[in-house]
Amino acid sequence: MSGAPARCGFAAIIGAPNAGKSTLVNKLVGSKVSIVSRKVQTTRMRVRGVAIDGESQIVLVDTPGIFVPKRRLDRAMVKAAWAGAEDADVVCLLVDVPDVLQSPGGYAAQDTGRIVEGLNAVSRSAILVLNKIDATPHDQVLPLIAKLNEQAKFDKVFMTSATNGDGTKDLLHYLASCMPEGPWAYPADQAADMPLRLLAAEITRERIYDRLHQELPYATSVSTEQWAVKKDGSARVEQTIFVERDSQRAIVLGKNGATIKLLGSSARKEMETLFGHPVHLFLHVKVRENWADDPAHYREIGLDLPKD
Repeated sequence: MSGAPARCGFAAIIGAPNAGKSTLVNKLVGSKVSIVSRKVQTTRMRVRGVAIDGESQIVLVDTPGIFVPKRRLDRAMVKAAWAGAEDADVVCLLVDVPDVLQSPGGYAAQDTGRIVEGLNAVSRSAILVLNKIDATPHDQVLPLIAKLNEQAKFDKVFMTSATNGDGTKDLLHYLASCMPEGPWAYPADQAADMPLRLLAAEITRERIYDRLHQELPYATSVSTEQWAVKKDGSARVEQTIFVERDSQRAIVLGKNGATIKLLGSSARKEMETLFGHPVHLFLHVKVRENWADDPAHYREIGLDLPKD
């Protein structure tokens, strides 16, 4: 490090479901720490990615999408998202520009509008990050910025493409400047604050959503039941995929087990790339009705179980 003082703090990324929060966090960190899926509401917990810029360590909190909750799990996810915003040194409201502009009333299902109202309600300042601008005519962006600034005062506005990285370096530099002085919370080579067992489960869940996003609803959870390091340095990983009905189990398994074999092969390769050693992955599928109301599941993914 140079003679400048070390800085470390938290930056929360909030936004509507599928706005690109996980993609942005992965881009800022420089490696994959959060699952990405075209299916909305796939991030269920607050995932912490660790980015470094100069003397600053930025702990990026990828929060669940904020939307109108219907189920108990939904309420827990939204509560976790707002908690992540309240605890952070800086809050980034990420807006999917094409989705907002194309949705009725100017907001994607009104979720972005509700988030802006929520920021005002808690008197929390934020920076505005307009995402996917590479897919938007620039003459439509300025009116959107003006409209959002009418509803909340943003300290700064950034225009980015989380997928190709446009504008993300400027955003990272700004976040670094916002961090308070203090020692780094994590080693310089640590990219995420997440146990490997939990990260492995998230990888498999991402693969399920990628392959079965049309056939399978959200009633799916993955738990890493066993993680054993072998003498040759490889890991034996056993995971259970929980579904709510027998019909869903049949979808995950596929004809003659073909689907689960493909899911396992894809997830294993991803794990080996991230973890840097061979992985022997074994997947099982079990039916557990109302798993989303199981307190143990909430504890495992770091959420508080709502009382009602």
